[in-house]
Amino acid sequence: MSIPNDPMILLSYINTQLRDNYSSFDELCKSMCVDGEEIKSKLDSIDYKYDKSLNKFV
Repeated sequence: MSIPNDPMILLSYINTQLRDNYSSFDELCKSMCVDGEEIKSKLDSIDYKYDKSLNKFV
């Protein structure tokens, strides 16, 4: 499965997936076979960080 490349679209996509389908970012990465560090880096470029307690990027 391909994930969005644009950071803003990626943010929306990942947070929606976390809200609707996954209890953690690690679970999402494992299930979708994606590189979590790459996603974190892209979202960090627009000043978003994963908040484990909220299970979303803020």
